[in-house]
Amino acid sequence: MTFVVLILCNQVYHSTLLAAEAYSSPSIIMSHRYGDERIIIDDYREAYYWLKKNTEPDAKIMSWWDYGYQITGMANRTVLVDNNTWNNTHIATVGKAFASTEEEGAQIARHMGADYVLVIFGGLTNFSGDDISKFLWIIRIAAGVYPQVKEDSFYRNKKYSIGQDGSETLLNCLMYKLIYYRFDEMHTKRDEEPGYDSVRKQVVGNKNIKLQHFEEAYTTDRWLVRIYRLKPLPEMDPKMESRHGSATKALPISKKMAMPSF
Repeated sequence: MTFVVLILCNQVYHSTLLAAEAYSSPSIIMSHRYGDERIIIDDYREAYYWLKKNTEPDAKIMSWWDYGYQITGMANRTVLVDNNTWNNTHIATVGKAFASTEEEGAQIARHMGADYVLVIFGGLTNFSGDDISKFLWIIRIAAGVYPQVKEDSFYRNKKYSIGQDGSETLLNCLMYKLIYYRFDEMHTKRDEEPGYDSVRKQVVGNKNIKLQHFEEAYTTDRWLVRIYRLKPLPEMDPKMESRHGSATKALPISKKMAMPSF
């Protein structure tokens, strides 16, 4: 009888430890142990707080649907898609934006009313559940509605790779550029060159990425959450020289294209 009681007490103790670990590490806050030290990764909450304090109250955020409820609840900002998956076309359109070139992706984002874009990247912290890991599923959802999105074009020699052997379509799509922008400057492993992705175990294949339609607004300390501002169209217009030689900004497209009245 004593032996049975000891087993039951041990089971209760073990279950309590597991429950404490599980409930003290919800999905928005991650933790891992480094030896005897417990490290808390709070990048999600950090990024959502930044959105709440540094963006306009009516700003709209484009991200993959996984983070929609969190952004709405913690940042109090409108999202294009959230965890309510009933509108598959809307979700596929966001997927198409990420799978397209930067220019086309920006056009789609503007059409949907986005002001900021948020992506999740774990290559610095060795977090494997980031957007580049789930990107093939994003592509497949987009391809289910938009046949012009071809999953095969994101492979090279039947391989999905973010390195130099990656496909040109992948290395130049919007998701890749937002994920790896400036990452080639980062040292993540002592015996590897800058830009080494600790999840994919490769050095990025597209270095020195230049963004034309987006600008980096905020990146968390561990690079887990990256937020970009979508430049309004007037900012995209090139400057032109006036007759007097001083540079002036071009008129918005709508005004430049207006027909003169007679």
